[in-house]
Amino acid sequence: MDLAIGDPAPDFTLPDQSGQPLTLSSLRGQRVVIYFYPKDDTPGCTKEACNFRDRWSDLEAQGIRVLGISKDGAASHSKFIAKYTLPFTLLSDAEPCPVATAYHSYGLKQFMGREFMGMLRQTFVIDPEGRLELIYAKVKAETMADQILADLGLG
Repeated sequence: MDLAIGDPAPDFTLPDQSGQPLTLSSLRGQRVVIYFYPKDDTPGCTKEACNFRDRWSDLEAQGIRVLGISKDGAASHSKFIAKYTLPFTLLSDAEPCPVATAYHSYGLKQFMGREFMGMLRQTFVIDPEGRLELIYAKVKAETMADQILADLGLG
């Protein structure tokens, strides 16, 4: 069954870039953006992360917490954060990617004629009560943060 706006956001606990666990439900009372992306320090993923970084002051001013999720481990996340001065949390959802699966963000992908299972680039906005407020199944990596702020009437 697909997720829909108004549904409770699936709760999870994942390790961050320092290896510390973060539980989604601990962020109740805040608006949270969760974005799933394939891999640290690759062209599209870097554009997306840098767009969130470049709009960080606008997001932070609205009390919006940003969480990026990929299969990469803490060491990879730490390097990615340092290289691009990313001010937000990156979480590791290791194979078999249970959190991405719960958000329908892990599935069959095609690249250069081959098929494989991987992280799908999708974004979710969760309201302060823990419900899905916006769902982006088609993401423009270089303008995702701009799109969220516009759709929320904040930018």
